[in-house]
Amino acid sequence: MYDTYENPITSRYASKEMSAVFSQQKRISLWRQLWIALAESEKELGLPITEEQIAQMKEHVYDINFDDAARREKEVRHDVMAHVYAYGLQCPLAAPIIHLGATSCFVTDNSDIIIYNEGLKIIQRKLVNVINVLSSFALKYKGCPTLGFTHLQPAQLVTVGKRATLWIQDLLSDLEDLKYLCCQKIKLRGVKGTTGTQASFMQLFDNDYDKVKKLNSAVCEKMGYQNFFAVTGQTYSRKLDYSILSVLSSICQSSMKFANDIRLLQNMKEIEEPFEKSQIGSSAMAYKRNPMRSERLCSIARFVQTLPLNAAQTQGTQWLERTLDDSANRRIVMGQAFLSTDAVLNLYLNIADGLVVYENVIKSHIMNELPFMATEVILMECVKAGGNRQVLHEAIRRHSMDAAQRVKQHGLDNDLLKRIGQDDTFRAIHSRLGELVDPSAFIGAAEMQVEDFISEQVNPILLEYKEILGEKADINV
Repeated sequence: MYDTYENPITSRYASKEMSAVFSQQKRISLWRQLWIALAESEKELGLPITEEQIAQMKEHVYDINFDDAARREKEVRHDVMAHVYAYGLQCPLAAPIIHLGATSCFVTDNSDIIIYNEGLKIIQRKLVNVINVLSSFALKYKGCPTLGFTHLQPAQLVTVGKRATLWIQDLLSDLEDLKYLCCQKIKLRGVKGTTGTQASFMQLFDNDYDKVKKLNSAVCEKMGYQNFFAVTGQTYSRKLDYSILSVLSSICQSSMKFANDIRLLQNMKEIEEPFEKSQIGSSAMAYKRNPMRSERLCSIARFVQTLPLNAAQTQGTQWLERTLDDSANRRIVMGQAFLSTDAVLNLYLNIADGLVVYENVIKSHIMNELPFMATEVILMECVKAGGNRQVLHEAIRRHSMDAAQRVKQHGLDNDLLKRIGQDDTFRAIHSRLGELVDPSAFIGAAEMQVEDFISEQVNPILLEYKEILGEKADINV
């Protein structure tokens, strides 16, 4: 097993659950279920197909003879016909009617859509659980002041919880897009024939278009779907693939934003991702606690973000009713997109559920910057007490420059408040100086915003999905 390439997405990163959805076992068993649904529906509409034939097909849905199919494909160079042959070996009574009237895309396209739909449900479940964990985190730290950053430069204070709402809001947007995709765009190709005209089925049913329409509906319903594409070529429109990959890309964009924020905050020693007791941060520097999970998340997310362009090119080059250059490409791209997004959400959930907040470090960083931010408040309070604004402004300017020089040139602490406290120009507020620079006075409505956001925007979503909450995520490596 070590002398050939293995895909790290399956061997290291994605869950076994998602890998199983995109397995050959799953795919070919769906082909067989589609062939059964087709045969049953054709029988119901009057074609000479027997119960014995269908019963035999049902006996061999999951015990797939892959070796027989592989040998046959080597001869005929056609995967669907190889599996028709292999299925016929197991079901000799049914061999004459397996795949009756159908084209290869009847099984490949319909099964792909079913697989994508199941994959999207896994993505949706994990996405909701990430939102749930972050919501608890946001409420816990809703009133914990922290430096805001614009341009990665210290700005007005926010709170740790308020920052988390930004991560959640992105995920809510992704969830909304995902729900729309599943409800409005996921539909089966149906029973459409070789070029989408249903000509073979018109022939089977003696040009009875009503029966052909019923066949299409019946097969889709048997596979659990009410919706199907009204018209197709040989394939369903590959714009659906683009829509799917766009949603997965968007989820990975949101995830990457979170992970990059954690990487920055871990550098500042304010917030850290989980770090296990025996974990090694660096092979050379034993003291290091590298944010490897967040870095891995960003790495995999970057890959997914590149994939919608691939799907766009596939759709744009589907000549007339169909070309086969989409086949190998889609086998690679679609599965890896789902497995990679699954891996990203596993990491996101694992990181979010184990975040460590160092409030004393955060407070220390605030107090290094807050004196400068508080000068306007101090100035206004002194003016209200009868001071001269111009004199006060010049004194604050001078003290600020001296304090900044002390910090930047000498690496010392910010002593601006001490300077103001010793200057009689500001004696009107000396007794209130600590009150005027209390960090909680500089967070605006952040705490209330968190409460409102969770109550009004998040909780209704969590209530809708309450049955699937509480999931944990272990990562493989």
